[in-house]
Amino acid sequence: MKPIPIIIERTYPAPIEKVWTAITDKNEMKLWYFNLAEFKPKVGFEFTFVGGTEHQSYLHLCTITEVDVNKKLTHSWRYDGYEGISFVTWELFPEGENTRVRLTHSGLETFPASNPDFAKTNFEQGWTSILGTSLKEYLKKQ
Repeated sequence: MKPIPIIIERTYPAPIEKVWTAITDKNEMKLWYFNLAEFKPKVGFEFTFVGGTEHQSYLHLCTITEVDVNKKLTHSWRYDGYEGISFVTWELFPEGENTRVRLTHSGLETFPASNPDFAKTNFEQGWTSILGTSLKEYLKKQ
């Protein structure tokens, strides 16, 4: 059976440049996403952040793998000390004065199945909240 990635799409009443800035500018990202020490939308750039559950935090190790300004950003997503690597892709599509965002998170099946924190449903809930609430509310205020 072929692994099925998480794909979430949302449309925002914001121009594509504003959404691109939201997902690529570390000062803006900390207002709705993660507080990253450094972030540059440049292939090969590595960044880290800590996140997790109320019981366990994880150091995330990420590398930018693809950049097409105002269109697409892909980065790896793995955990320090754990097997597996996944990829997060943000795609932006202009729709008149709005922007449709498609987030794809693939490779989740490579993480240890024995760790319930890495269950696909947790990622689905997390991305649904991030795109459906956090990014939506951030863009409303801009």
